[in-house]
Amino acid sequence: MRRFSAVQVDVFTKKRLEGNALAVFTDASGLTDLEMQRLAKETNLSETTFVFPRDPETEKARGVRVRIFTVAEELPFAGHPTLGTASVLRGLSGAAEVVLDLNVGTVPVRFEDSPGQLAFGEMRQVDPEMGMRHDAEAVARAAGVPLADIDAALPIQTISTGMAFTIVPIKTLAAIQRLQVDLRSGNEYLEKTGGKFFYFVCRETVSAAARLHSRMIFYNGEDAATGSASGCTAAWMVAHGVAAPDERVMIEQGIEMKRASEIFVRAGREGDHVANVRVGGNVVEVMRGEFML
Repeated sequence: MRRFSAVQVDVFTKKRLEGNALAVFTDASGLTDLEMQRLAKETNLSETTFVFPRDPETEKARGVRVRIFTVAEELPFAGHPTLGTASVLRGLSGAAEVVLDLNVGTVPVRFEDSPGQLAFGEMRQVDPEMGMRHDAEAVARAAGVPLADIDAALPIQTISTGMAFTIVPIKTLAAIQRLQVDLRSGNEYLEKTGGKFFYFVCRETVSAAARLHSRMIFYNGEDAATGSASGCTAAWMVAHGVAAPDERVMIEQGIEMKRASEIFVRAGREGDHVANVRVGGNVVEVMRGEFML
């Protein structure tokens, strides 16, 4: 029998049983691709991560090797698994910065400490690729969203900081709260246009502290916090005047599914380009245990 230690954390929250849950296998040495996929299915969370420790010199030069799986596939990058895994590793080392070696490349996560508070971690995502803009009528038809619910004052655009999301602005909080998505038709549209998932955002929010309210519905249900999409949205906000360059703003997500999340984002400008996308939040541990194979 082989035993593999795992830690479960809630990400983008200060409160246990809120935010987005993540399972982290702290030493996945010896696991096959199939076993990792089956373990991710077993945890049945939006993502599960697997850490592959290497010698100190390699980790200093290249970061800690981590792989990310959903219940159905391996991902090159995802935000809440990056922040959550870095937080678990930071708990072992106490380092001010944890660098992860992901399939998308190297992603650093820096931590800020305040007395009596949970540490705040912030990842720098890869610089955004600003993709195509979409016709609102075509997106409405594909996603099964009423055209009248789409905010015509802002563009629908596909952006990637390691994973491509098509950001769809919704006009009112009431409209995004009643959102229903045609996943089959929507996925067909996304496959043709270069997006992985839709990310729906609204400038009306529940919390006065939030800049945007968001939802992401996909094949595993609804996501409580989508850090990769939030990075894309940070770039989208700066590009289209929803946030100022380097202004840290909060995106609220997961409220409809009773897993409220607070995702803090900012992005800068370098000439005409949006760059230096950062996504941060808090992480709280909820469980430790072993899986036996």
